[in-house]
Amino acid sequence: MKLYYAPHACSLAPHIVLRELDLPFALIRVDNRTKRTASGADFLAINPKGYVAALQLDNGEVLTEGPAILQYLADLRPETNLAPAQRTFERVRLQEWLNFVSTEIHGGLGWLFNVQFPEEVKALIKEKLFKRFAVLCQTLERQDYLLAGGFSIADAYLFTVLRWAPLFSIDLNEWPALVQFQARVDERPAVKAALAAELV
Repeated sequence: MKLYYAPHACSLAPHIVLRELDLPFALIRVDNRTKRTASGADFLAINPKGYVAALQLDNGEVLTEGPAILQYLADLRPETNLAPAQRTFERVRLQEWLNFVSTEIHGGLGWLFNVQFPEEVKALIKEKLFKRFAVLCQTLERQDYLLAGGFSIADAYLFTVLRWAPLFSIDLNEWPALVQFQARVDERPAVKAALAAELV
């Protein structure tokens, strides 16, 4: 498999999961501005959407969209329990969290990267985002991870996008449960290895 990634992007989540699962893969860096890989290949020919993550399977198929990639990977090694079994209610709970992180947290923080938005618009986005942080805290104040069963692919995704908060002068210390969550996930060997590989 080949994971197309960019440093500091949401592709960190499947990168973490690949290492958690101890799956063999090649890591291919993409320049988000030029849409070229490190070797000069046209990334748009791989993923016409133009953004990471993209996972190219050994049969040539390409998967895009983080939640789809994460679930695909977790199901390759179900014994690791990074995702509850398919057709269980807990799997639906996982999908609920993946959608919440994708639309409300990733989506909210993602809008803040738009330099064309005036500060008053960004303030409104942050106001809504902070309400979503409070929802996360309701769960993370009573358990270590989003699912009661332990660390899952949803946690890898949440950890990844919450790392963007300081870029927008958002101090997560206002939400201690989120700070503790980030610190907990940051200590995982797979997370340390993924960050080290991406930030060289």
